[in-house]
Amino acid sequence: MCIIFFKFDPRPVSKNAYRLILAANRDEFYHRPSKVADFWGNNNEVLSGLDMEEGKEGGTWLGISTRGKLAALTNYLQPRQDQDARGRGELVTHFLTTDMDSLSYLKKVSAEGHLYNGFNLIAADLSTEKGDVICYYGNRGEPEPVVLAPGTYGLSNALLETPWKKLCFGKQLFLEAVERSQALPKDVLIAQLLRVLNNDEAQLPDPAIEDQGREYVQPFLSKYAAVCVRCPGYGTRTNTIILVDADGHVTFTERSMLDKDPSCWETSTHEFKLQS
Repeated sequence: MCIIFFKFDPRPVSKNAYRLILAANRDEFYHRPSKVADFWGNNNEVLSGLDMEEGKEGGTWLGISTRGKLAALTNYLQPRQDQDARGRGELVTHFLTTDMDSLSYLKKVSAEGHLYNGFNLIAADLSTEKGDVICYYGNRGEPEPVVLAPGTYGLSNALLETPWKKLCFGKQLFLEAVERSQALPKDVLIAQLLRVLNNDEAQLPDPAIEDQGREYVQPFLSKYAAVCVRCPGYGTRTNTIILVDADGHVTFTERSMLDKDPSCWETSTHEFKLQS
């Protein structure tokens, strides 16, 4: 399970404004092996964490390339999973390494959506010259992907902008931080966004989560219904902030849990200039 908030404006009026501000949590079992974010692929052009679960090695939940390709994935909450379905993390890595544009790629994915358990996929082409394009597809929603209008969005484990209480609550906190972004030093903005991602106030009751998850979600609903999920052996393991400024300068900050210990974290930052 994961949650993502993002605001994008391909042509910001102010030189100090960001084209993209994205804040995301990865929720996963603490014992599932993975690598922290680093560069990989041809010419080390892709930056992401990597899933190292046997049979699903090399997939990821969120990544960006120096060529301006960005993708982010959340699972769709469903009571029963098809154990024979393909690993969803490959949907992100395939896009980050392809030459296909975001809309064409999601159209291809939509034709194969039935091969996977429920998912939501954000795919973007960030180009300083051509302007940024961000698209969305969920295989439990409309049959065709959509190109998103500039604005602010929230995505959790239902379709894009489904008003789960935790999503609405977190999106409001995100908006409050984003509205001050031009006046804040970058490190202060990142710190405020990390605070948003680590808010563990349960937003209950939420019939929408209960209805979608049914009996599956009941045992841990009170913990799951928060932006930051904290359950025994499962919860928020990674916070990621991605900032892209008007000149195409990218700041990628990742805060990762260490040694399956929710009290022990490390933070790393990567910076680069988009080549597109």
